[in-house]
Amino acid sequence: MRTRAAAGAAMPATTKKLRCAVYTRKSTDEGLDKEFNTLDAQREACEAFVASQRAEGWVLVRDRYDDGGFSGGTLERPALKRLLADIEAGLVDVIVVYKIDRLSRSLMDFAKLVEAFEAHRVTFVSVTQPSAARSASSPAVPVPLRPFHGVSAHGHPHWKHSTGSEKSRGLGLRCAGFRRPRRSPQRSSC
Repeated sequence: MRTRAAAGAAMPATTKKLRCAVYTRKSTDEGLDKEFNTLDAQREACEAFVASQRAEGWVLVRDRYDDGGFSGGTLERPALKRLLADIEAGLVDVIVVYKIDRLSRSLMDFAKLVEAFEAHRVTFVSVTQPSAARSASSPAVPVPLRPFHGVSAHGHPHWKHSTGSEKSRGLGLRCAGFRRPRRSPQRSSC
């Protein structure tokens, strides 16, 4: 386990300390043997984000939660299990991920994770998807489901790799059972 000192000015005495855990994941173990790999890149971006929030009381926890070579289609991941155990133990206030799909590629599993986070008053932030950022000091807010797009062959909603156009994102939301308000009623082609 690696520890990095958080950069930046000292926190004001009245700021509540928020313990931030960075979670990283890569589906395959390809390239993980490199000196600097995608898990390192995800971690670096997340740690920089936490450092930028230092004035708000954000500090990194010492433990690393890195799942290299584990699919996001399941919750059966060693680092994720350790993270969830630490959340239950009250050791984490904020989870920081590079992208939301690092947590899960399954809508049902993602909903389970959000439920667990809310039960323990833990929030999460995606550093590359600002619309998914949640202030740890604000009440839990439903996470935008824009990254979920379409349905897998098994009938499970899954994450779309690229953002695509607004039109395709809207279709993905309709296929997943969510509708945006429209001026005139339209039927979904799903």
